[in-house]
Amino acid sequence: MAITPDGRTAYVLSPGDTVTPIRLATGKAGHPIKAGSGASAIVIAPDGRTAYLPNSGVSGNGDTVTTIRLAVGLPGRKIKVGEDPGAIAITPDGRTAYVGNYLGNSLTPITLATGRPGRRISAGDEPVTIAITPDGHTAYVTNYSAGTVTPINLATRKPGRPIKVGVTPIGIAITPDGRTAYVTNFGWPGTGDTVTPINLATGKPGQVITVGKGPTAIAITPDGKTAYVADSGRYNGHTVTPINLATGKPGRPIKVGRDPIAITITANGCVAYVSNAFSDTITPIRIR
Repeated sequence: MAITPDGRTAYVLSPGDTVTPIRLATGKAGHPIKAGSGASAIVIAPDGRTAYLPNSGVSGNGDTVTTIRLAVGLPGRKIKVGEDPGAIAITPDGRTAYVGNYLGNSLTPITLATGRPGRRISAGDEPVTIAITPDGHTAYVTNYSAGTVTPINLATRKPGRPIKVGVTPIGIAITPDGRTAYVTNFGWPGTGDTVTPINLATGKPGQVITVGKGPTAIAITPDGKTAYVADSGRYNGHTVTPINLATGKPGRPIKVGRDPIAITITANGCVAYVSNAFSDTITPIRIR
């Protein structure tokens, strides 16, 4: 799920390899837009004109990124990337997208002005999610099977030393000041259900924070005070856990729909929107 920079519309991955626009002022869904196949992520460029979706599926659509022109609601060209793409992030300046190739253990950079992919960058084992620092200098990539986060210098396109976190990390978000990353550790029963903070200046992980079962996505408020973690309950959960980032303490879980897998906060920091996979719904959470 992604929200346009003006906060008016959310675009949600829907069954049947489509994307559904939702007018947030009214909560009404628009006509689904055909995407590629096997899309599991969506991002919108900072100018609000184009959405990008990695396609991991087959039938001629796999290992590509689909562009969608939001003004007309139509899919555009497909950009060839690496094997089994699933993660995607765009630099703050809107010039480049980085696509995580899960089976290719790499990132593919795409120059958005031309739509051309660049040379692949080594990104550790099974890259799942990508977060880019606010200054645009570094990407941090969660490595599902390795239990690590790999930092990548985007100027040199060289990976750094992997940072050890928890079991099967999935989501990652970086505070607006660029000082700390927070990583969700999905784990397995008895081994996960935590969030690991990482001091980005030192590359050292901090004390883990216990959240709900099967944490997947994470988002941080624009003021940097609170993180919200989607607790999938191992694909049958229904809560979001807030974390006070000043104290590292989790708050009372918030009930949402079944299997929350994505969470996005509006640019004004007023509302978090949660995508619930098993109930095919979006839950708004009023933050302030």
